[in-house]
Amino acid sequence: MIPEHAIETAADNLRDVLEHAFEHTKAHDAVVVWDEQCELATALGQAYRRCLPNASFIPFDRTDPAAILAAFAPLRSGDLVVLIQSTSFRLDAFRIRVELFKRSLKVIEHPHLARMSGTEGLIYIDSLAYDPEYYRGVGRALKERIDRAQIGVIESGGERLVYPAAFEPAKVNIGDYSGMRNIGGQYPIGEVFTESKDLDAVHGRVRISFFGDMSFTVNKPARPITLEVQGGRVVAAVDSTPEFDDVLASIRADDGDVRLRELGFGMNRAFNAERTVSDIGTFERMCGVHLSLGAKHATFNKPSIRKKTARHHVDVFVSTESVHLDDEQIYRSGAWVV
Repeated sequence: MIPEHAIETAADNLRDVLEHAFEHTKAHDAVVVWDEQCELATALGQAYRRCLPNASFIPFDRTDPAAILAAFAPLRSGDLVVLIQSTSFRLDAFRIRVELFKRSLKVIEHPHLARMSGTEGLIYIDSLAYDPEYYRGVGRALKERIDRAQIGVIESGGERLVYPAAFEPAKVNIGDYSGMRNIGGQYPIGEVFTESKDLDAVHGRVRISFFGDMSFTVNKPARPITLEVQGGRVVAAVDSTPEFDDVLASIRADDGDVRLRELGFGMNRAFNAERTVSDIGTFERMCGVHLSLGAKHATFNKPSIRKKTARHHVDVFVSTESVHLDDEQIYRSGAWVV
């Protein structure tokens, strides 16, 4: 089981999230829906009880779906819902986060917790720490650099991946929801992401140390895999593995080719090459660079890609040495320097 001191650390971290990111006060109600299917979900449930002593706590496994929906009904705009999920909650056709956002409720989601156990649970708890000065200061600075850059270069193990055609306006996931329609989302946070304005212009080679495999699990090959990119597509994978070959084959079968789309700048300092977790959606926040393979990207529209037929969005993590935007180095020695 996760020890008492770690639960207290989780409570401290979540208090900062609730205060600084969500500006939640006693003037608003809160509902926490949780399950007990894994140790991390149980620990987070205990941590939230310490942060939100006046909230309504609903055990998902022991509550009829109609009763859960009834608990949401009295909530008003600005109230809070927390979803602590060993897997991912399903309430028939009710799309929980989407429907809650429609009612202007604040939402914190902790999904797929059962994929992380033992020391990974402790790393996850560390990743919930919220430093407003770091996330908002560095995050906004990264967006500003991206939005005005004309050229980007990622260096990894002597290889260079070049973005010569500027970038789409960057999106931020930094716990600052001012001006946003929806308040909240999946936690932990920490990411600024974009993609090339001209996907076909991206070219070069890049080394990846981790990738999301067919089971949505973080896979670390024995040695980094080098991707060769031409015309914005992966045309070769040097030192590939059977698991990565399966990923590429699945993408090609559904999307036709393996496009390079998202360029993500992860900011969460709890995750690095030595401090990893198994859930790909959580590890995506790792401090460093990640890319997506496949045609799918819900945020950015490209005329040449039909959103309805794009199937794949697979995260891969670069063994990053440095990142340059125009003539400015913005990443070195494992940290953002803006």
